[in-house]
Amino acid sequence: MSTTSLLKISEIVGGGYEKFWNCKKRYRVLKGGKASKKSTTTALNFIFRLMKYKESNLLVVRQVMNTHRDSTFAQLKWAQEKLNVSHLWYNTVSPMEMTYLPTGQKILFRGFDDVLKLASTTVPKGYLNFVWIEEAFELASKEDFIKLDLSVPRGQIPQNLFKQTTITFNPWSETHWLKKRFFEGEKANCDTFSTNYLCNEFLDQTDIEVFENMKNENPRKYQVAGLGNWGISEGLVYENFQTGIVEITPDTSHLWKNFYGLDYGYSNDPTAFIAFKVNPITKQIYVFDEFYKKKMLNCDIANEIIKRGYAKEKIRADCAEPKSNDDLRRLGISRITPSVKGRDSILNGIAKISEYKIIVNPSCINTVRELSTYIYDEKRSENGLRMPKDCDNHLCDALRYAFEDVRFFRPDAHKETKPKNNNYLGGWSL
Repeated sequence: MSTTSLLKISEIVGGGYEKFWNCKKRYRVLKGGKASKKSTTTALNFIFRLMKYKESNLLVVRQVMNTHRDSTFAQLKWAQEKLNVSHLWYNTVSPMEMTYLPTGQKILFRGFDDVLKLASTTVPKGYLNFVWIEEAFELASKEDFIKLDLSVPRGQIPQNLFKQTTITFNPWSETHWLKKRFFEGEKANCDTFSTNYLCNEFLDQTDIEVFENMKNENPRKYQVAGLGNWGISEGLVYENFQTGIVEITPDTSHLWKNFYGLDYGYSNDPTAFIAFKVNPITKQIYVFDEFYKKKMLNCDIANEIIKRGYAKEKIRADCAEPKSNDDLRRLGISRITPSVKGRDSILNGIAKISEYKIIVNPSCINTVRELSTYIYDEKRSENGLRMPKDCDNHLCDALRYAFEDVRFFRPDAHKETKPKNNNYLGGWSL
């Protein structure tokens, strides 16, 4: 690779990533804030590497397979274009893979939602020596990571190659297993990195102002989303939450019931939908699904609810939007019910939820983010009681709306049930 080529690549990548780019240790672990270039730099690095190391191949992994298309696949395709080498790559979405045409090297995409298939991944040419786990915070199970780590990469490789697993994520909670596994104490054959928007010279002034406003309006969120620091748990509205996956067996399924909440948004605020299970016997809430997006029309919201299979469920939605509620009913979401609001409804709802332990599936990253930054406002109170900050709390509001119906759920703790079928996967009844 010529000096001119290296200069051009350094100009494309920018600063702040030289050690990450050149790291050859077994584990290369990068936590970073929003707009920190971590995903785009990683994508550029892997396109560059595969073209440099002629027998290497890459496996790209996320928790859920169908999230690759708009994230890692798009980023790696962008990297090909940015490096002006698109004509040398053949990209397909079915199957989802990328092929370097001069040599036949592959970039393969998989999900942790099929761990056994993931562990048996092979390539037709060369060696599967590189792994990229993107949005690794979504991985609730350390055991699933270990299964992958024992399987890929593995075996003998030529001396001109090296084996490496690259892990990238936003560090929303310090309780996640990634912190203890990679960032606490000395770790053999591992380099860790932390980056943030301050090393991204490609941001303009309006981008910078977003973070400066965040620093003033929500300092806790700024620590994680802005500076890439670990989210801390003390002082939150809901201090009793953690990430994880709840295993619900046929013997205990009757103790759980599903609830659904919806908070409307559009231009400035996102529409936020949350789905969770509640067990009032063990006092647990398990958040298992969400969607969170700006500029959703009511028809878009209805389509998303239908696509996820919740059209016939009772959904508590913001009572301040009766027109939207009527619109959704017309669009087939027949059991939309307005939320209950009144004197002290916010604090009363928070008090009821606080009696429960909240477990959030790590794939619900926006719920994790909100719960990690939902704090009380020191300058706002009602009747002498502190109120939570009315900022970045859309899923928290949707959770509170839907929780109103939990008081009507009375499971029989002594009931023994037989499952109608044996289709259970990862704690989810199908």
